Amino acid sequence: MDMTMFFARESGGVKRYLTQKRAWLQAHRILHHTLLVPGGRDGAPREPGLLSIPSPLIPFAHGYRLPLNLLAWERALLDLQPDLIEVGDPYQLAWLGLRAGRKLGVPVVSFYHSDLPRLVGSRFGAMTGRLASSYVRQLYERFDLVLAPSQVMVNKLQALGIQQARFQPLGVDTERFRPGIGDMQLRERLGLPRQVRLLIYVGRFSREKNLPLLFKAMRQLGAPYHLLLVGAGMHLPRQDNVTLWPYQSETSDLARLIASCDAMVHPGDQETFGLVVLEAMACGKPVVGMAAGGVAELVDPGCGILVKPGSPAAFAEGVSALFDQDLQALGKNARSRVEQRFSWDRVIPRLLRQYASIPALAGQLDLSRFPIKYAAD
Repeated sequence: MDMTMFFARESGGVKRYLTQKRAWLQAHRILHHTLLVPGGRDGAPREPGLLSIPSPLIPFAHGYRLPLNLLAWERALLDLQPDLIEVGDPYQLAWLGLRAGRKLGVPVVSFYHSDLPRLVGSRFGAMTGRLASSYVRQLYERFDLVLAPSQVMVNKLQALGIQQARFQPLGVDTERFRPGIGDMQLRERLGLPRQVRLLIYVGRFSREKNLPLLFKAMRQLGAPYHLLLVGAGMHLPRQDNVTLWPYQSETSDLARLIASCDAMVHPGDQETFGLVVLEAMACGKPVVGMAAGGVAELVDPGCGILVKPGSPAAFAEGVSALFDQDLQALGKNARSRVEQRFSWDRVIPRLLRQYASIPALAGQLDLSRFPIKYAAD
């Protein structure tokens, strides 16, 4: 069973991980999977195996809901009697999952999707960040296994004393995100000339994404560069060579938008993974990102450019340098990298091996059909 509060209409990587994992497991029938998430008032099942507990909306949180009725969540867990519980957030549900796991006598895994100490520290100060580090240590040391989507996050967890932290990358739907599905009329619809160099950013409009830096870089670049900014969140200023585009809830629509542009730009320097970067690479698009965080583990010179964090000028220079190269060749390399390392057929078998490494599950998962290991092993 998976459960998380990070499951809403405008959710990002956590939701995509859970829905793709669910679809893969259903297709391969290795184990029975149930997903438990917050929902509306009726709490009616959306489909078999996808359950929701009525939970109130969090104001100004883009559709996220707060799990308040923890007794209902616990009843659902105990009634379903899963053999394994995976928790995808570090709040009430994490503690609830641990408690239910003890009652059921089953292992509990956590996926560490967000760098909580950094997020808290950047908003509320260093002392609060240190308190968050203490909280993370006290919470995650209790899990049988802690998964993190990048080596940089594994290193941070192990530095806190969480020695059961393991690297588990996320994956990409390489059928939906693929080259050749772009909208040839997008530039015309945007009122842009055909020769414009069209960049795309996809993600939350939030402080930690460094969007002011991206806006400054775009001002330095000027014509013929144009940025399509796709997402939702904080208010952003108007700028002549930047177009805001609504959040895309359908992955097929998002894939089509990405495939319609020349390159992905990602100014975040503290990403735990950077799933949208992989999605762009799967569409055959090169990437300009920061030489920091999880993105630095995804992009190499064969498929994009990494620049010094914190500098709009360096970012603008990186974008300009990208267009001095063969974009088609870079895009082909990017697609190949994703196919070799980050398709779900590569990633989920690795995840199952992580589960099988837990002593309580030893011998219960037959993985003989999936002999191929993750390329980095």
